[in-house]
Amino acid sequence: MVITIIIVHGVGIRTITQRFSKSWVHVNNSTPHWRINLLLAVTIGSLAILHFVETLLWAAPVSLMGLIPLMRDSYYFVLESYTTLGEGTVRLPDGWRLIGPIMAMSGLFTFGWTGSVLVSIMTEFGKLDRGRAKKDLKDPGE
Repeated sequence: MVITIIIVHGVGIRTITQRFSKSWVHVNNSTPHWRINLLLAVTIGSLAILHFVETLLWAAPVSLMGLIPLMRDSYYFVLESYTTLGEGTVRLPDGWRLIGPIMAMSGLFTFGWTGSVLVSIMTEFGKLDRGRAKKDLKDPGE
């Protein structure tokens, strides 16, 4: 299951970054701020949805196997584990309790990967902002 999550995350991250790059090449100093902010919002929203899909991929088999019969409770358990919150209000049977830490490891890995993508994206925004600031210094009357 961990390998499945990593593959899904890799394909998802690649798709999101490709879409961002295709949009970003059209951004320049005259692109309106709202369009740039919308691109950022869509990108971040896509990354969040990717994580929700991954946690659903964990929750479905846990529920279908009857380890935590209600899907709602299964999803809650997975979210607690995946985000490493680990409150433990919903528990797996003792024979399956190692799945929680494995979910946490996959969450740490995928969140770290997502964080690195966000750093890269925000670096592009920073370059654009610096370019705009330099332009504003050169042309204060425009």
